Amino acid sequence: MLGTLLRSRELSIAIVLVLIVLAATARRSTFVFSGDGWRDTLLAPSILLLLAIGQMVVIVTRNVDLSVGSTLGATAYVTGKIFIANPETNVVLVFLAGLLVGAALGAVNGLLVAFFRVPALVVTLGTMYIFRGVLTNQIGNDRIVAGDIPANFEKLGTQQILTIPVLTLIGLLVLAIVGYYLHTARGGRELYAIGSDPDAAKLYGLNVGKRVFAAFVLCGALAGLAGVFSVARYATAFAGTGRDLELQAVAAVVIGGVAIFGGSGSVWGAAIGAFLLVTINRALPILGISDFWQGAVVGGLIIGSIVLDRVLMLRRTHQLVEARDTTGTP
Repeated sequence: MLGTLLRSRELSIAIVLVLIVLAATARRSTFVFSGDGWRDTLLAPSILLLLAIGQMVVIVTRNVDLSVGSTLGATAYVTGKIFIANPETNVVLVFLAGLLVGAALGAVNGLLVAFFRVPALVVTLGTMYIFRGVLTNQIGNDRIVAGDIPANFEKLGTQQILTIPVLTLIGLLVLAIVGYYLHTARGGRELYAIGSDPDAAKLYGLNVGKRVFAAFVLCGALAGLAGVFSVARYATAFAGTGRDLELQAVAAVVIGGVAIFGGSGSVWGAAIGAFLLVTINRALPILGISDFWQGAVVGGLIIGSIVLDRVLMLRRTHQLVEARDTTGTP
């Protein structure tokens, strides 16, 4: 187990994350060692964490969901409208509403990809623009502002339990549930099988359409939950809420060691990738690195992760060939 841990991609990413935090802290001690610094270190990645978890489940099936940012924006707007209509709405019901709205939008993607056989890249690129267009048409230049959000819900964005933000705790709970399901449940292992070889999975008798549909629904639901998180943290929603977060979610998953062609990777790696991306954006200005190089660093991490995946794949293939030649197995 120790050997497996030391060879894992997740450990390598975690070490990079720790080194960046240490470097930023050495330059400015308040980066972590202050009330606001510690809170922001844990709270800032909470939204991207949920998006990365959902995106990972989709990518492991050899698909992708580019509409999660628009889904987040739509759900954030719905959350604001719920509070405008009834400021006394129970917070739990608001979270459930966000999950349901996100799941419904995810089901649209899942239906088109799983049962109508339309490529996920094309479907989700289209729904990304459709969802964003509908949101822009509904909101226009208007926006949900802090005055529309009840104080108890807005407080949730900064509330802590044992110095850990509540939103981060919810995100980690979701991470644990999804990670446990993927690692232990038959349905979770089937998702990996589908991503490794969809045709072989069909021949084996797996219900590929059902599993892929469920993956998109889960991804949409978590994007909806992230929309509720966004309102709780920023107390606002407008036509541009969540824009470009879909690319950050994909980047976090790829950097976290999840193969872009599906079949391998872990939700833990995707989570660490989300924390790494957000921490980089916070730390590099402190280290005196310009905005241009911030983007270049993230791009380099993405390319490096893909190259590393390719190198590891070729290495495994070579090892299997050597083992076959040694044993004489045809």
